[in-house]
Amino acid sequence: MLTSIKNQEILVELKNGETVFGKLSNCDSWMNLTLTDVIYNYNNGEKFNKLEEIYVRGNHIKFLRLPDTVMEQAKEQNMLSIEQRNRTKGRRGPGNFQKRNNNDYGRENRTGGRNSNSSHNNSHNNANNNNNNNNNSGKRNFA
Repeated sequence: MLTSIKNQEILVELKNGETVFGKLSNCDSWMNLTLTDVIYNYNNGEKFNKLEEIYVRGNHIKFLRLPDTVMEQAKEQNMLSIEQRNRTKGRRGPGNFQKRNNNDYGRENRTGGRNSNSSHNNSHNNANNNNNNNNNSGKRNFA
C-alpha cells in the first residue's frame, strides 16, 4: 500500500513521540521510509526542523497517517482482486480444483518417462518373482 502513495505527503509518528511530516520518496518491505521536504517535530512539539531528506527505520514507527484517497484506492483494489478471484474460481469448478475422470488417477495412465506401461508392469512383476525365488537362498535381487 505504501508504494502506491509515493510522492504524497504523510505524517509519521515515532515511538519516542517525535513526528515527521514529508513526501514519501521510497519504502521497503520492512517499512523503512525515506521522506523528502520534511518537517521534523521533536521535544514534545516545542522544536521544529526543516530537512531536505530523512530516513526512518521501520521498527521506530508508531503509526502513519496517510491521505484519505489512499484508503479509498486500497478498498477499490481489494474489491477488484476479490472479483477477479471469484471469476477465476467459477471457471475451475468448486474448490478451485479441476475435475478429473476416475481413470486419471490409475497407475496405467502415468508414464513417468517410461517407454510403455505394459513393459514396466511386466518387469516389475518379474523383479518380484526373482526376489521371492532368491529369498530362500539369502540373496536379494534389486532390479
